[in-house]
Amino acid sequence: MELHILEHSLKVASIEKEGIQICTHGLIKLAFLASKTRCKFFSLTETPEDYTIIVDEEGFKELPQSEHISVADATWLALNVVSGSGNASNSQPIGVTKIAKSVIAPLADHNISVFMLSTYQTDFILVRERDLPMVMHTLSSEFTLLRVVNGETVAAHSLGVTNGFFYYYFSVPRPIIHPLSSPSNMFCVTSLDPDTLPSVATLLMDVMFYSGGPKEPGASSDDSSHIRFFSFSLIEGYISLVMDEQTTRRFPNNVLFTSASGELWKMVRIGGQPLGFDECGIVAQISEPLATADIPAYYISTFKFDHALVPEENIQSVIGALRTESTAQ
Repeated sequence: MELHILEHSLKVASIEKEGIQICTHGLIKLAFLASKTRCKFFSLTETPEDYTIIVDEEGFKELPQSEHISVADATWLALNVVSGSGNASNSQPIGVTKIAKSVIAPLADHNISVFMLSTYQTDFILVRERDLPMVMHTLSSEFTLLRVVNGETVAAHSLGVTNGFFYYYFSVPRPIIHPLSSPSNMFCVTSLDPDTLPSVATLLMDVMFYSGGPKEPGASSDDSSHIRFFSFSLIEGYISLVMDEQTTRRFPNNVLFTSASGELWKMVRIGGQPLGFDECGIVAQISEPLATADIPAYYISTFKFDHALVPEENIQSVIGALRTESTAQ
């Protein structure tokens, strides 16, 4: 398999809920008027706590300076595992559990922190730019390493890390140390044709910025475990959406892509207090047990917490397996 190192230099930031209004102009431009910017990588995820934005340096220029915006102290690069040749966004999705043992675990074992963004099309592993030499060295025995330069995929050359070892996966005890919870919502991971985006732009703006108050129909008033979560990504021309089942019902028929099975996903939220960016192995703690059980998953890191999405029918076994891991420490 190939590991593509994308050319985007990324910023990860948090926008406070009370500060979203001053950012709305720039965010709308990035999401709906991308041709008017030079941005190629944009993702916005709303959680109960805040909005997390992942954006390249060109896109970051569209945001105002504000005390309501907190930026992670690093430049990040996106890695993408591709099965065979071709553009990452055109390939079949690999899935975070499929790369748990080949990518996530080796990086954790070498104390490299990762930030995950799963989309409808693929999975992006974000690493700090300063960690790239060790990332390449760690994964070079498992993957063909390629860099994307000016849109062209070329061989990635060694960045000066001394050779002398190869990484072989072996099971390392990795107990889960952070609290887990599972909201009552059921979620859809979907997409839409960029050509149809203008027809649903007003609806999407309402969902993204103005629907965070009352719960959607279907959530009982005393259902405290029903959370607000919505994710929109526009990356190299491909749109990805993660929203709960109630929100999808607001869209016209035949606009959103759906799987033949109409699969629904349940969420596992990781963290009781904000996780930060320096701790290594959080994604591995979750993805390795899922990989062992052969359970597919999407994984979305945000500025404060992590989120894994697993098939609805697997949620009880997933929670049981992960809680067993948490008590094994």
